[in-house]
Formats: sequence, structure tokens, C-alpha cells
Amino acid sequence: MPRFLVPLVRAVTYTRWLHLLCAAAFAFVCGAVFPGLSSPTARDWLLVYVVPVPFVVAFALLPVARRAEGLQARLMLFPGGHARVAGSGEESRVSVAPSASWADRGRTAAWLVLRLVLGLSVALATSQLMALVLELTGAAAGRATDGLSVVPRPDWGRASVLLVPVVLLVLLYAVVGAGRLTARAALTLLGPSATERLAALEERTEQLLERNRIARELHDSIGHALTVAVVQAGAARAAGDPAFTDRALDAIEETGRAALEDLERVLVVLREAERPASSRPTLQEADRLLDSARASGTKVEVTVSGPLETVPGPVSREGYRILQEALTNVLRHCGTVPVTVLLQVADRQLTLEVRNPLPSGRVSATGGTGSGLRGVRERAALLGGEARTGPHGDAWQVHVELPVG
Repeated sequence: MPRFLVPLVRAVTYTRWLHLLCAAAFAFVCGAVFPGLSSPTARDWLLVYVVPVPFVVAFALLPVARRAEGLQARLMLFPGGHARVAGSGEESRVSVAPSASWADRGRTAAWLVLRLVLGLSVALATSQLMALVLELTGAAAGRATDGLSVVPRPDWGRASVLLVPVVLLVLLYAVVGAGRLTARAALTLLGPSATERLAALEERTEQLLERNRIARELHDSIGHALTVAVVQAGAARAAGDPAFTDRALDAIEETGRAALEDLERVLVVLREAERPASSRPTLQEADRLLDSARASGTKVEVTVSGPLETVPGPVSREGYRILQEALTNVLRHCGTVPVTVLLQVADRQLTLEVRNPLPSGRVSATGGTGSGLRGVRERAALLGGEARTGPHGDAWQVHVELPVG
């Protein structure tokens, strides 16, 4: 099909036409009351355009008017499920929220006046051109039908029928143009206000932050459990000692159970269940992490200084995840090497440090660009703290400082 004919077979062309004619209906009702439409003059038609304006402006002052017009515009002005082509997504740029400010009411009033003027113009053009079609058809059939339209009709006799497709095309393309103009005006005048755009941006930001937090939770918890399970299974196979194998299986079971609890907690958040999710672990439960690391054959020395119970919940929970990621990295990249852990609360600050020797010839064994270490830095930054990860002499160090004031 030629491209110039495509708009004529799109459903949205005719829904836009109907949208404009609905606006004209109100103007005709007002015009029938005053100045009357029995024998209208040019002045009368001007009044038909003017008289309805105060009424539509008064309607625009109602907050619900913006929602009503937005819903109509989304349904009738843009391609969607009712059209033959897939939606372009532009309808989402038309707000369906009630007016929240005088600026919203002003834009709604401008939209209603524009819709009124365009609708009435399209209705008059439709009536006149369709009347002209009837005159041309009557002339071709040899019947007198003059006076139906104010548009001059050429006297071609039976050949007048050849002008009927031309007149219909002119009408349809005028409707296409008016419909596109109306759609563009809707995006401008019924589009979201600055306040609505800011609220939508904030909501989107919150969603992204929540997704990142869930991704970090899964990475830290499930990654730690799988790492411990792999290390324990390998150590048990190498040891060949039934007693060690039993201890390894116990550690795998405990770590797996904790990972399942974390996974259930995340799934509750994703499902938006009504029941609250169980609380996330804090640094006061750090013994669970340290015991699982020790069970894998790693020698862990821990130094705790200061009252951990005074650390605020958000800081303590994020500190637990940071410690979990640091221990997981040690097991994953360096194996069962000695690890020193420092947990210190002093001067309104929590200091968390995990240090382990690097295997010979591996100066950057744990790298510094992985998603886990990036998550450590992100957690610290969100809490207003600082995290440093990387080689420190012949050791690898994760050093985090978080404010607790």
C-alpha cells in the first residue's frame, strides 16, 4: 500500500475524528440555545465558537477535568489496542492525574478551548464537504440537490461523480492533519507537570535503588553460601576423614539454611507480601559468618572493640553484609588462609577491617573491580562512609569506616 494511503486505514485516524466531533457537539448544543442555528449568519457562527468558551474554562477549574481529558486523550488520540498498529508509547506521556496547581488548570483550560475550536472547525468542514459529495452525486444522477453546501460546485453534469473521491480525500486528510495537531497539543497541554515528572523520577530512582539492594543481598548471601559449600566439600574430599566430613556437612547445612532464610526474605519483598519480612542479620550475629569460615579450615582471629549493640540498625545490617562479602572473597580467591578481622566502635565510627595474606605471586589475587567489592563500596557510600579495598603490603585488605552518630 502506498505510504500516503496508510493514515486512511489506521483506526486511530477515526478515533481522533470522533474525539474532535465530541467536542463540537457541546458547541452545537450551546449554539442551538444562543444564537440559534435555524438560519445562522457569519456573526452567529462566530458566537457559536465564543459562547461555549466560558463553560469549558469553568470546567477546567475542577481538578477532575484534567483526569477526564487525559483518559479520553489516551484512549482516542494515540495508537493502542484499538488501532491496527502497535502503540508508540506516547500515550503514557499524557497525565491522568487531577490538577494539582493553577498551572495545571490553566493548561487544561487551554487544551479544552483548543479542542473546542478544532472540533467545531472539523465538524463544519465535515458537514460541508459531505454535503458537497451529495450535491456532486445528485448532479451525476441528474437530480437537483443545490443549496446543501456553501462550497461552490462545478457544473460537470455526469462527470461530477469523478470529483467525489477527491472531495473525500481532502476531507480525510484534513481530519488526519487535525488529529495529529490535537495529539501533539495533548502531549504539551495534558503532559505531566514539573511536580509530576519529579515525583515519577523519584519513584523510578527508589525502584532502581531497591533493585540494586536486592541484587546485592542475593549476591552476598547466596554467593557466600555457595562458596562455603564448595570449599567445605573440597576440603572434606581431600581430608578423607569421616569426622571432618561430618563437620563440613554440618557447616554446609547451617550455611545453606541461612541462605534460604535470606532468599525467602528477598522473595517476600519482591512479592510485596502483606506479612513483614523477617529482620536482616546484624553484626551482633557475626559469629555465624566467622564459624562458617572456621569450619572450612580457615583460621580466623577476631578483635572486637567497643559496644557493637549501640551501632544503629541500618549500619549494623550493612556491616554484616560487608563482612560476609569480605570473608566470601577470601575463601573464593585465596582458599583457607589465615584471616584477621577487626570490629571497632569508637569516636562515633564503626571500623571494619578484614585482612588476609595473598598467595605468593598473586599480588592482586582478589581483584578490585568485581561486583562484590563494588557492592562493598556502594554500601559504605550510601551510609556516608568510606571503603578501601586492595593490596596492603603482602596482604589483601578490606577497610571500611562507617559513621554511627
